[in-house]
Amino acid sequence: MDDPYQNNINQQGETYPTYGEGGEYTYPYKTDYPPQEEEDAASDVTEGHDDDDQMYEGEYQGIPHPDEIKEARRAARREARMKARMAAEVEEETLPDQYESIMEDCGHGRFQWTLFTVLGLALMADGVECFVVSFALPSAEKDMCLSNADKGMLGLLVYVGMMIGAVLWGGLADKLGRRQCLLYALAINCIFSFLSCFAQSYGFFIFFRLGSGIGIGGSIPVVYTYYAEFLQMDKRGEHLSWLCLFWMLGGLYASFTAWGIIPHYGWGFSMGTEFQFHSWRVFVLVCFLPSVAALAGLVFMPESPRFLLETARHDEAWMILKQVHDTNWRAKGEPERVFQVSQIKMPQAQDDEFIEIQSETGTAFQRFMVRHMTLVKQVMKNLMSLAAPDLRLHGLFIAIVWFTMAFSYYGLGAWFPDQIKYLQFEEYESNVKIFHREKVERFHFNFTLQNQVHKEGEYIHDRFIDIEIRNVKFEESLFENCYFEDVRSTDTFFENCTLKNTVFYNTDLWEDSKFINCKLENTTFLHPKKGCHLNFQEQNDILIYLVSFLGSLSVLPGNIIAGLLMDKIGRLKIIGGSMLGSAGCTFFLLLCFSQWAVVFFQCLFFAASAAAWNGIEVITVELYPASKRATAFGVLNGTCKLAAIISTFTFGKVIGITKIIPIILSFSALVCGGLLAFKLPETREVILQ
Repeated sequence: MDDPYQNNINQQGETYPTYGEGGEYTYPYKTDYPPQEEEDAASDVTEGHDDDDQMYEGEYQGIPHPDEIKEARRAARREARMKARMAAEVEEETLPDQYESIMEDCGHGRFQWTLFTVLGLALMADGVECFVVSFALPSAEKDMCLSNADKGMLGLLVYVGMMIGAVLWGGLADKLGRRQCLLYALAINCIFSFLSCFAQSYGFFIFFRLGSGIGIGGSIPVVYTYYAEFLQMDKRGEHLSWLCLFWMLGGLYASFTAWGIIPHYGWGFSMGTEFQFHSWRVFVLVCFLPSVAALAGLVFMPESPRFLLETARHDEAWMILKQVHDTNWRAKGEPERVFQVSQIKMPQAQDDEFIEIQSETGTAFQRFMVRHMTLVKQVMKNLMSLAAPDLRLHGLFIAIVWFTMAFSYYGLGAWFPDQIKYLQFEEYESNVKIFHREKVERFHFNFTLQNQVHKEGEYIHDRFIDIEIRNVKFEESLFENCYFEDVRSTDTFFENCTLKNTVFYNTDLWEDSKFINCKLENTTFLHPKKGCHLNFQEQNDILIYLVSFLGSLSVLPGNIIAGLLMDKIGRLKIIGGSMLGSAGCTFFLLLCFSQWAVVFFQCLFFAASAAAWNGIEVITVELYPASKRATAFGVLNGTCKLAAIISTFTFGKVIGITKIIPIILSFSALVCGGLLAFKLPETREVILQ
């Protein structure tokens, strides 16, 4: 008799009943039941039975249990996945090492110096942008009739544009490429800067300057990221510091050109009263030339190979690295040296998140929208990844360092010229001449009247022809049978005066604004000149250009020291020491009681703080991985511009009131930032991730 625990199948395929649990027969096999696989059939037979009471029927025949087979398969799959992850991790970890070795093999030579010059011009354009409005504003405010509120808004919107541009282009550079985004940014800056030269109204001018700021705002985050990825570890700190010299050159260029162009009032033309192109517009036109030069040079530069490797474009990256290698060694007299890298390790390729609508199912506009909306999502995702646990703390620390440094630097940078103007005004007011009850008859005024107050005077049959009247006030005076012709005035007013039988011909003294509570009897205004552009050439103080020139030049020693010591003593000592030294310099501002004292302490402060800027920019590049480097730099540089907006607005409100507030705020910010800088990780001998 056969074993009742075995399934017995006869030759005709019929199934005999088996002996089940409890001694009961199970239902016979139904011939219309679909056939099962061996594994599934075995599972069905034992389904619902207790494994402890029911013995597997194939145990004595050496057949593995189906559950054991499934578990073995699952274990094999787990092991395969584990090996794949480990392989990906190993490859990701070795890519920075291999890339560093490749850059060492390529050497540092002609290619890096060429790129250094091109990117330096882009950085120089950013430095120029920070000075354009402040230099042009004294003339532009008269040309476009700007109020104090308009002037303040114009200065702030430049920084707003640069803040937006830093975040925008920094985020896009990690997705579209460093070179491509820098090309776009510089092109936008060139276009809007050029258009702003011809804008006649305040609305158009402020719009074009905002667009120009958005364009140039991308230069700093993209330039440093781009250049750092062509440098080997032992050259990185030094040469990124030398790159900062171009920002100083931008300030010198703006100061020198403003000094040489704006006071030459004949360097312009006009077409009636509707279109004016004065010398300050020539200055604005000249200021966008560094951006044009950088744009032209960048056309011939390649994309960053590190970015190409991040986007799985290894063939392009290999060709560019070979170009760098051959260019450098050919210039060194070794053209026979061969680029020996055949394979480049890459991070695990990421799935392309772009969704393309097929041409037969979607319009060109739909495909355009899908591409760009997906790009926006990718940028936002990369932006949010900066808050990851491994980046969060250091990111917060370096953001505070950026903010405190910018708050003090830009705030005091705007405070110094304003303080000089205030001291000039005080000195000017102290020398005002007061004339009381003077009586002048039949006199021909053919000389400039300046900084005077005339009270209760009498002017009878006098002639004022082809003269300038600056900061003059007539109070309770009598003008009888007087004649004014071709008179140009600045801050000149008639208050509570009486004018009888007086003629104003071709002057900018008109009834609506220059005469306050005056009594006009038989007074005629013929061909009046109305418009702020009439006295645009006033208030262009040469000292302000000289101050900015000296302030920009004073950062040269700090840049040189940072370049020489960055790789020797480390980034943290450079940043912390420079910020604490700058904090000490702020206390000397209490001694600023003259214009030249302000100039001296401005130069001292800028010289002390220059090294900190170099260190902050270098450590920002080195602290973040390649896939987030430009995005993080853009966010931090945007934080810097936000601090500039807050500080310039705050410090501007206390000009002429007190010096204590700017000094205390600057000192506190620099001390906090300098001490916190020592909590950052030292990246001097760290390979770019």
